[in-house]
Amino acid sequence: MQNKTGLFTSESVSHGHPDKICDQISDAILDACLSEDPSSRVAVEVAIKSNFLCILGEISTHAIINPTAIARQVLRDIGHTSGLWGVDVDQIKIVEELSKQSCEIGARVDDLDTGAGDQGLMFGYACNETPTLMPLPVTLAHAIMERHWQLRQMQTWAHLLGPDAKAQVTVRYANGQPEGVAAVVLSSQHSLDVKLEDLRVLLMEEVVKPVLGPYFQQEVILHINPAGTFISGGPVADAGLTGRKIIVDTYGGMARHGGGAFSGKDATKVDRSAAYAARQMARDVVARGWAEACEVRAAYAIGQAHPVAVDFETFGTGCGASPLDRYRELEIDVSDALRPASIIERLQLRTPIFRQTAALGHFGRRGFPWEAALTLNPALNTMTETAIS
Repeated sequence: MQNKTGLFTSESVSHGHPDKICDQISDAILDACLSEDPSSRVAVEVAIKSNFLCILGEISTHAIINPTAIARQVLRDIGHTSGLWGVDVDQIKIVEELSKQSCEIGARVDDLDTGAGDQGLMFGYACNETPTLMPLPVTLAHAIMERHWQLRQMQTWAHLLGPDAKAQVTVRYANGQPEGVAAVVLSSQHSLDVKLEDLRVLLMEEVVKPVLGPYFQQEVILHINPAGTFISGGPVADAGLTGRKIIVDTYGGMARHGGGAFSGKDATKVDRSAAYAARQMARDVVARGWAEACEVRAAYAIGQAHPVAVDFETFGTGCGASPLDRYRELEIDVSDALRPASIIERLQLRTPIFRQTAALGHFGRRGFPWEAALTLNPALNTMTETAIS
């Protein structure tokens, strides 16, 4: 991964992309449950097509929530208020098919030492390409989508730029390090009131150039709305489903992925919580200067508290002993730090912070506990937040 030479491409999608609409509704329902009942067990998925939306899954909670009302509010927040972009939030048909969590799973998850809610393998990654310790391609792709979102919040552009958009950034590498941006693809839904030529100028001047900054060079190939007009978008043009943008959610393809989605799942589901913890640990390794890039690998068995396997990969960029040996020298039990109960407490994952993760990526963004500078406290045998010089 770190010894790459050539081109690498990552993408991001907007809040109004059909799959991301579903992710945000799933996580908004999770947050609503956690707000009233921190011990809620939630596994909710959403599907949307045109003016039909389905909410399905399992919820075990003492919270009193209205999933249908939550879904409508998320659609309004994204920009579907007047039907201008194809979805009529007041007329959309919403169907709920929800049940309680299996009592057999719940019995193991709710014991004194929380067991993993399912089997699975999770990966965390960090590298020194950017200040956020994230790969440059996905960082720039997310930044383009964030700038697009900011423009849509301005009255000047709100009626011209639609909610649905996608970005893709290709970075040129040499000897494992980024040398420059080779190409950018950006497609944005828009209204009939803007000409395609004017839209392309707007997106180049107000989105691409400001985001790329010094990376915007004459040789960068730009494809802005390359298919032409993009008036019909969002759920009208394509169906959406929770958990279908797992590479956008993580590292843009730069690191491996265990296949489990995040949104709509409470933290007893290690698909989510262990992936956050693995990112935290990989970030710690790179921040300490133990390696220029690190991938943390963890695997779990359903109902068991400790992972069945933990390992580190530094892609030939490590300095001295392996991260696992370095943690042992510090008398840190990495396996114990990756127990679901330890992760949930350390990262405060019983609090309603998840909807804000559901667009623009889960990693490399300030404000999330797994993105803080960290060290390990051997006295507590767990991770605690401190500054790393």
